[in-house]
Amino acid sequence: MELTEQVYTRYEHLKEFCRMNWDASEMQRLDEAFRFTGEIIGDKQFATGEYILNHSLDVATIIAEEIGLEPDSVITGLLHNIMYAGLDKKVDRKDIESRFDQVVYSILEGMAKINALGTDTVELHAENYRKLLLALAGDVRVILIKTADRLQVMRNLHIYDANSQIRLANETSHLYAPLAHRLGLYAINSELQDLFLKYRNPEGYKYVVDRLKETESERAGFVAEFVKPVEKTLQERGFKFSMKARTKSIFSIWNKMQKKKVSFDEVMDLFAIRIILDSKFENEKADCWTVYSVVTEQYQANPERLRDWITIPKSNGYESLHATVMGPQGRWVEVQIRTKRMDEVAEKGLAAHWRYKGGKDSSELDSWLAGIREILENPSLNVVDFIDHFSTNIYSDETFVFTPKGDLKKMPSGSTLLDFAYEIHSHLGDKCMGGKVNGRKVTLKYKLKNGDLVSIDTSNNQKPKMDWLEFLVTTKAKSRVKASLNEEKKIQAEQGREMLLRKFKNWKLDLNDEAIRIMLKKYGFKLANDFYCALAEGKIDPLEVKSIITEKPEVESTRRKVEDLLPKKELQDLTFDGGEDYLIIDNHLKNVNYKLARCCNPVFGDSIFGFVTINQGIKIHRNSCPNAPQLKERFPYRVIKARWKNTESPGAFITTLYLSGTDERGIVSEISHIIAKDTGAQLRSINIDSDKGKFEGILKISVYNLDHLEFLLHKMRKVKGITSVSRGEK
Repeated sequence: MELTEQVYTRYEHLKEFCRMNWDASEMQRLDEAFRFTGEIIGDKQFATGEYILNHSLDVATIIAEEIGLEPDSVITGLLHNIMYAGLDKKVDRKDIESRFDQVVYSILEGMAKINALGTDTVELHAENYRKLLLALAGDVRVILIKTADRLQVMRNLHIYDANSQIRLANETSHLYAPLAHRLGLYAINSELQDLFLKYRNPEGYKYVVDRLKETESERAGFVAEFVKPVEKTLQERGFKFSMKARTKSIFSIWNKMQKKKVSFDEVMDLFAIRIILDSKFENEKADCWTVYSVVTEQYQANPERLRDWITIPKSNGYESLHATVMGPQGRWVEVQIRTKRMDEVAEKGLAAHWRYKGGKDSSELDSWLAGIREILENPSLNVVDFIDHFSTNIYSDETFVFTPKGDLKKMPSGSTLLDFAYEIHSHLGDKCMGGKVNGRKVTLKYKLKNGDLVSIDTSNNQKPKMDWLEFLVTTKAKSRVKASLNEEKKIQAEQGREMLLRKFKNWKLDLNDEAIRIMLKKYGFKLANDFYCALAEGKIDPLEVKSIITEKPEVESTRRKVEDLLPKKELQDLTFDGGEDYLIIDNHLKNVNYKLARCCNPVFGDSIFGFVTINQGIKIHRNSCPNAPQLKERFPYRVIKARWKNTESPGAFITTLYLSGTDERGIVSEISHIIAKDTGAQLRSINIDSDKGKFEGILKISVYNLDHLEFLLHKMRKVKGITSVSRGEK
């Protein structure tokens, strides 16, 4: 079939449908839109080989027939590709507004913003999600037309390459199917999910389709048996109605099989019986409840499975009465009772509301769009998280609770007291300490139940905490907490930056972009604020930063390093000797600026070095200390050459000896005698473990210097029964 024939076949089908509801002037506008679109697009094709004009007509038909939107939206659907980047002819605002009107241009502009992101042809990144949803949150018709556009794409996904199929299917599952559900477009939502499964798990899709075909006649027989007595009673009572069986979607069946770990035959709610009443508006609720009584007189109801969406409709406008009853053969069956008006709203969602309210949007939709915009306009939003929460929250049931004034609030199922506080006002959530539910005190984590009367307790000392994110449910609350935590982080980062600026000024260095780049690379941070926070928290030493920036830590004198670290009053007693800046350690340890490191317990005479710490002065380590290699490698600019001060006056140093040998009688007394009498050392502690004639011991001894220690070891090794004596590191 040639392009011209394809196009006119599609257009005549669209016109035939529109004539049933549109007046002559609206049909003239449709003809003008078709002529103008054909003139601009011609026989141009997408990269897939699909004719753009065919795609545009398909989308307009979905908008008219399956979503049921008004003429402006259908015309916009027909025109939505006239600004496509690959076209030779360019269209501007004046062209559109002169031929149609400002409303059509406004919707087209929203579509153009989305298409300009390249979401249909290139990988969709997180920031594009944000821009996409911001564009969507402007005019609800932009959402609806874009949803129709995506449905047409998914129906023709076989013409795309394998990579595009995967990307488009995943994107549809995470964004467009949840959007369709949230807008009440249940049929479109189900089809999008089914198409996602078809391309992402073809084996699972085919299995469910085949099983549905196999069991089709069995289901038909069951439905006929179930419907017969109900149908008879309703006819006797004078109701005008229709009844039909609605099979659960392929995706829903597969999803239930996976989540519940059940086989196809074990999925109990494969289908539902729908009763659609032809009732006057003022009689709708009464008629639905009367039909409910008829059904439950015939079949035993499960009261726990009653869902009343008539008294309080869902936030997307869905109204229906759901009852689960025990049907023939002992099988549970869901019965959905609604009127024609309710059914149209259920099938076409907010589009039906749009028409019923004369083109004006419902307050529910306004509230929803305002909520999305509030969340999205937070610049620190992690949009991938938002999409995850969005697609999850969209399918959850709702919980209805009351404020202290008696106002009814809808919350997603599983919401906590803290979610409720944030729903009322972000500042109320920030200061929330807990609250009362039905007069009883509860914590922030309390999960709300239907009918709860909720009040919030606050404190000016309270502020958002990181662990709140672990139990919050609503995207609005999580977004606010993250924003508050980010604000606190900004303050801390500013403190870290001010501290580093002062240091750099003292060092006569310039804190410029290059310096920041070097530091971020060195410490593995992506953002400068994260680096400044680590500085403020003391996780990074400013001196280390200095050495990285100057790149010449070895040429700085030890004196300068120590002066940078310690106050002047603590530098007075430090003695430096010679041009190589050796730190001279007094064996009496009178100088408060250094301490012997406990990791290796150096003794006068050991080969040593000094290590400048951040808060504990200078630590003296043995060169053979087990920590020495790491300290010298990681912090060479903090290492100071050191040696003992020559003195005749002995000091005292604690060291540890490890002994082992045979458990001879009186060996402990012998060891004590050698230490105290023969060598003049002092025994500080002794711990001997004996087992099966063998012993092991740990001694802490005070000695004067390394020669004194070596003499002691020599004497100990001559004691009968001692087979090994060694100096420990501690």
